[in-house]
Amino acid sequence: MREHNQLSICYAQHTDAGVKNENQDFHGLVIPNNYQLESKGIAVAIADGVSASEHGREASEAGINCLLSDYYSTPETWTVKTSVSKVLNSINRWLLSNTSPFHYNHYTHATTLSALILKSNSAHLFHIGDSRIYRMRENQIDQLTNDHRVYVSKSENYLKRALGIDPLLEIDYKKLELQVGDIFILTTDGIHDTIDPQLISKIIESNSNDLDTAAHELVQRSIKNNSSDNLTCQIIRIITLPNPDTEEFYEQLTKLPFPPDLETGQIIDHYKVIRQIHASSRSQCYYVTNLEDESPAVLKTPSINFIDDPQYIKLFLQEEWIGKHINNPHVLKMHELKRPRTFMYQVAEYIEGKTLRDWMNTHANADIHEVIDLVRQIGMGLRAFHRLEMVHRDLKPENIMIDKHNTVRIIDFGSTKISGELDLISPIDQNHLVGTLSYAAPEYARGDTGSPYSDQYSLAIICYEMLCGNLPFRSKLNEKQISNRKYMTIRHYRQNIPIWLEGAIRKALNENPADRYGDIDEFVYELKNPNPNFKEDKAIPLIERDPVKYWKILALSMIFLNIILIYILNV
Repeated sequence: MREHNQLSICYAQHTDAGVKNENQDFHGLVIPNNYQLESKGIAVAIADGVSASEHGREASEAGINCLLSDYYSTPETWTVKTSVSKVLNSINRWLLSNTSPFHYNHYTHATTLSALILKSNSAHLFHIGDSRIYRMRENQIDQLTNDHRVYVSKSENYLKRALGIDPLLEIDYKKLELQVGDIFILTTDGIHDTIDPQLISKIIESNSNDLDTAAHELVQRSIKNNSSDNLTCQIIRIITLPNPDTEEFYEQLTKLPFPPDLETGQIIDHYKVIRQIHASSRSQCYYVTNLEDESPAVLKTPSINFIDDPQYIKLFLQEEWIGKHINNPHVLKMHELKRPRTFMYQVAEYIEGKTLRDWMNTHANADIHEVIDLVRQIGMGLRAFHRLEMVHRDLKPENIMIDKHNTVRIIDFGSTKISGELDLISPIDQNHLVGTLSYAAPEYARGDTGSPYSDQYSLAIICYEMLCGNLPFRSKLNEKQISNRKYMTIRHYRQNIPIWLEGAIRKALNENPADRYGDIDEFVYELKNPNPNFKEDKAIPLIERDPVKYWKILALSMIFLNIILIYILNV
């Protein structure tokens, strides 16, 4: 129960394996006990593992657990629809990734899922499969979801939609206004296939003061009616709702104001500004301390220049979500905020170290093995992005940090692309190049939104630059000419680079993404292990392949010609 002017509910849940040996149903409910009750609301979800899949139980449990945890990790400024859709797509891809391509029915982890998010004065319904959500209001029960079943005959039907069976996930969404006294019932087909809605309503009305008894009776009645499936139900009654003016507060919460320029000693929420670390036309970063535990952190604020740019704001918020969902020692960690913020900002770990650009400025002709180790670490960080179907898209020395232990961290996720339907926004305006021109893959100039091959290309440029202090192209070109850049052999700048090492870099810099390495691990492997197929490219002029050799030959040729001329003149 909650105090008035807040959302509060009472509820009951019950599940039973029924006649089956294993219960493949799963359910869950979260009522936050902090400010997230206002910013995120109450989450209820039910799932039924598809019996035709080999791991239906694991799928339903993972689906519910991931939804109920990840939903509360999404930014407060995202809508419920965006947040839940984003999480469900992520779950769907994870379930598909655990499916063997050799399985006879092509999926091994599949589940239905129906979710109810109660926030402020609204109910948000999300539905995939044939579990159901009902609503009882004023003695009338209505089914709010449609079963995703196809009936071949009265006795034969199949499920046409579920998590874990199709990369293109279709989610039914509905938003309804709440009233005090509304009752929502979530059931799996083991119950609603054997009890009609009117009987469900009658059982709940008969036990209106004891929802636990009502939930148990629904399950037991289904068993008596010879249900052949697992049985799960959830019953939720709305006790109190926020006042209308509180709803306006929620709307303001999704539009946090931009903070002003911060100064040393200034306090924003419970963070004290120590100094400014970095400032650009797009954002400012400050070194701060958390006044609760004196721990250091970096607070990043959006630039006031973009206060009226909704695309910029969405990208800024997306950066925080990405940082929270990538758990890798080579990727910057975002802090979970335990209190509501009064301004739009994000907080990340403070890395005591320097940027890769600073490192390069003090490591001319760097040791080859040291360079390869740094590239290996960057590659491990990029792999964490790629495993979650994300592409960094702005890899450059300024976006890579090296801490005091010589550990690499990738930072700044403002240009990162999230694949498929997880994209928060439409692709970046194709009139503008993604990332930084000097490190951008040529496919960006052709309108491509990027792939792991694009990050590999950027990493190869960085590797080249670390080895010789120059970019691998003969001249700096504008965006329209990016696809026509001419490669300059690295041995033009540094003679002791092995042919096989340059061969690996050149392969990763191929203009055609399909001709690069299959993944970054392959690239890093061939930086360390000589590939005998990489031989000297005779098509490259000798002055570029081996300038010292070229000048030696030229000098010897001139000496030889002078001797001949002297001989001729003296005859």
